[in-house]
Amino acid sequence: MKSQSESKLRCKMEIAKTPKPPYYAVIFTSLLENQNDGSYSQMAERMEELARKEDGFLGMESARNEVGITVSYWRDLASIKKWKDNIEHQEAQNLGRNKWYKNYKVRIAKVERDYGY
Repeated sequence: MKSQSESKLRCKMEIAKTPKPPYYAVIFTSLLENQNDGSYSQMAERMEELARKEDGFLGMESARNEVGITVSYWRDLASIKKWKDNIEHQEAQNLGRNKWYKNYKVRIAKVERDYGY
């Protein structure tokens, strides 16, 4: 049975509406070790809420099965750095390393071109 937080996150599924490039993508890939108590989903929802308030945030896409992938889009590297340094985000990072993640990887890429329909 899905938690209320998981249901809310799934309702927000859409492709991010990003501006004309260039902009940056932060790609966060993870394997969970433990998410049974519901605190992971609550924290993921809170981090999305906080990120959306950050200056320079452009959008987010996320999917999770065995491997979780979240891509957040940012105006510039300074905006990414500011988000990384956010105190509440740092607390979530520490919880992730100590409680939820088996392992994870963060990649930062410059988007030079995008297209779709």
